[in-house]
Amino acid sequence: MPIPLKQTLLFNYSFFYMELFDNHKKLFSTAALFFIVLTILVAIIPAWRNQYNNAPLPNSVPLSADAAKGKEVFISNGCVACHTQQVRNISMDKVWGERPSIAADYADIHRQSIWVNTATLMGTERTGPDLTNIGLRQPSKDWNLVHLYNPRIVVKESIMPSYSFLFEVKENPDKNDVVINVPEAYLYGKKGKVVAKPEALQLVAYLASLKQTKLPDGSPTPDFLYKQQSLAANNNSQNVSGNTLNGEALYVANCQSCHQANGEGLPGAFPPLKGSKVVLDDNAALMVNIIMNGYTGREKEGFGPMPPVGTNNNLSAEEIAAIMNHEKTSWGNNAKQVSVDEVKKLMDLAKKVASNQ
Repeated sequence: MPIPLKQTLLFNYSFFYMELFDNHKKLFSTAALFFIVLTILVAIIPAWRNQYNNAPLPNSVPLSADAAKGKEVFISNGCVACHTQQVRNISMDKVWGERPSIAADYADIHRQSIWVNTATLMGTERTGPDLTNIGLRQPSKDWNLVHLYNPRIVVKESIMPSYSFLFEVKENPDKNDVVINVPEAYLYGKKGKVVAKPEALQLVAYLASLKQTKLPDGSPTPDFLYKQQSLAANNNSQNVSGNTLNGEALYVANCQSCHQANGEGLPGAFPPLKGSKVVLDDNAALMVNIIMNGYTGREKEGFGPMPPVGTNNNLSAEEIAAIMNHEKTSWGNNAKQVSVDEVKKLMDLAKKVASNQ
């Protein structure tokens, strides 16, 4: 009597699984095959497709050789534990970049090597400031080197550790050595000139490369959400222009890291604003031009070049007026204040000067 087809299939099915579980080679081979197929479908193919779906922004600039090595220094010293590289789409993050970060900002980041995975360095905690746009916010090489040697030199309240091991002290630096100006009170060990090692210069090159890429023309710019109203003024510019911005807060955010809270700067590195002829001058044209276009006129005195803070940080005429009036009326300074309208005219003049250079 023939066996029904259904029973035959059931018997063969049961026999196959009994043999599969009894034969460890077949069992592990089958499991490995399932794992490989699932990995291809779930991980490899989507990742491969993402390379085409998410391209870098057209204006993005690849890291230079020094900046790439500096990124490795950044990683090896665990800087990502305290610094993020992501501008969130909320109003409080507007100080870190011109726009919220998008996926394309990270599309050109590749594996460090065949053995080391990709490091986006977006971070998860901000014990220190975000670094997404630090190359524009703080492009001063001198400031960054001093800050690495001992952060307390330029930011007294800083809890960042010192990276003095990236420097060495020499009595007679070589011609090509990069010497940084460190006050004697902050020197570690023997006296002499503090010289930056290649690792320090590479790390600074990496920080200088961190700049938000401009979006292509016509591309919509993501909005910052939950916008906050401007802080109330401290009257530094209110009497002159009706400006209600807090000049002191703006000074802290844009100028204090170099010129210090007391306006006295850092001897040999950053000039003082206290008693400065430029600040006290009733003609504010030079002061506005320096803010908008930067300044290199005091390099022979040992001071590094000042970056164009107003241009880099997209400061408005109201913000610049508030900062200037804070500087003109603080630390014993008693200069004529400026109006917003006056600053607007001088900003236009500064733009013409920049375009003719």
